[in-house]
Amino acid sequence: MTTLLNRRLALVCGVAALCVGGDARAATLKVGKGGAYATVQAAVNALPADGGTLELAPGEYREKLEISKPNVRLVGKGKRPQDVVLVWSDGAITAGGTFKSASVNVSGDGFRARNLTIQNDYHLKDSRPSQAVALAITADRAVLEKVRLLGAQDTLYAASKKTAPSRQYFKDCYIEGHVDFIFGDAKAFFDRCHIHGIAHETVMITAQSKVRPDQDSAYVFDRCRITADPKVGELWFGRAWRPYATVIFMRTRIDAELEPAGWREWTPGKTDTFSTATYREFASTGQGASPSTRAPQSRQLTADEAKVWSRDVFLAGADGWRP
Repeated sequence: MTTLLNRRLALVCGVAALCVGGDARAATLKVGKGGAYATVQAAVNALPADGGTLELAPGEYREKLEISKPNVRLVGKGKRPQDVVLVWSDGAITAGGTFKSASVNVSGDGFRARNLTIQNDYHLKDSRPSQAVALAITADRAVLEKVRLLGAQDTLYAASKKTAPSRQYFKDCYIEGHVDFIFGDAKAFFDRCHIHGIAHETVMITAQSKVRPDQDSAYVFDRCRITADPKVGELWFGRAWRPYATVIFMRTRIDAELEPAGWREWTPGKTDTFSTATYREFASTGQGASPSTRAPQSRQLTADEAKVWSRDVFLAGADGWRP
C-alpha cells in the first residue's frame, strides 16, 4: 500500500518532486521550450531550499539572474555552449554600480554550470564606457565547465565571501573582455580555458584583489590559451587591483602579442600595488612567451614550485575538495 502511494505521488509531483511534503532532494526542472518554466529565475525560485538541477533548452534567456540557493546546477541542453545564452544588458552607470550590473549573480555554494553562455551585452548597446559584469560569483566549491563568459570591461567577477575564500574551478571555458575582465579575490583555478582579449587600446586580463598577505586567494591559469583581436593595442597578463594580488600562469600558450613585461602597475605614477603583488609564470609557449623580458617584480617558477599551484593542491582546502 505504501509503495503504491509513493508511485502515485511520483506521478502527481513529476520528476521535480516539488510537492509539499515530497522528496525534493533530486529536483530537476526543465526551462524553455517544452519545459514547465519560461524563465531561469522562476525555475531557480521553484527549486527546493537545498538546490537542484535546471535543464535549459536551447535559446536566449534575457533576464537578470540571482542564485543564492546552494547546489544549483545549470545544464545547457544544446549541442554547443552557444546554444543556451543567459544575457542581460546592465552597466555600472545604468545599474548603480559595478556589482549591481551582473547578468548572473551566484552566491550559493556548490554551484555548477555546464554547456552554456553567460553574457553582458551592455557594450554592444550603449556607447558609454562602463564596467558591465556578465558573471559575479562568490560561491565556494563552484564548478563551471564548457561555459562561455562574454563581456567587455569586468566580464567575470570571481570573488570570495567575507568570511572565507571561495574556491572556483573553471574547466574548458571561454572568457573574453578587455579592461580587468577577470577580477576579484576568489581562489580560482582556470583549467585549459581560452582567454580572449577583444578590441581595445589596452587589454588587462586580470585584476586580482587579494588585500592581505595572509589571505588565501589567488588566480591560477593552467594549460590555458591566450588570444587577442587584431585591434587590441596593448595586451597584459594584468595589474594588481589590490596590493597583494596573486596570479599564476602555468603552461600557457600565448597566441598573441603580449607586452614583453607581462605585468603592469595599476595606475603608473600614482599607485604602488605592483611591488607587493605575486606574479608568477611557468613554461609559457607561443609568440607571447618571453621570460627574459618579464617585469622584475614577477618571477619564473621551477617545476617543483609549480606543483604547489596544481589543481588538487591549490583547491583542496580543509575539506579536501577535488572538483
